[in-house]
Amino acid sequence: MGKKVGPDRQYTEQFRSEAVKLVLEHGVSQIDAARRLDMSVKTLGYWVRQAKKGKLAPHASSPSELAAELSRLRKEVASLKVDNEILRKAAAYFAKESR
Repeated sequence: MGKKVGPDRQYTEQFRSEAVKLVLEHGVSQIDAARRLDMSVKTLGYWVRQAKKGKLAPHASSPSELAAELSRLRKEVASLKVDNEILRKAAAYFAKESR
């Protein structure tokens, strides 16, 4: 079964809210966000305009959803710090080798 495309495609309120947050809170351009989400730029632009007017209600996350997201993000940050440290050490090593 393929993806539903075209004018009859349906999106959940949570999807709409997260798409708008990607643009308004995370600073991703509408074109990039639409491409990432595999959706129409026009549709996303409409949602963003509606949100700016206060007509698109944000998705209210439950405390347990927020806690799970916080935990996931903390793990991701820890992993990225390790990756960053490895890259820093590798760069220093290769800088020494090139002298």
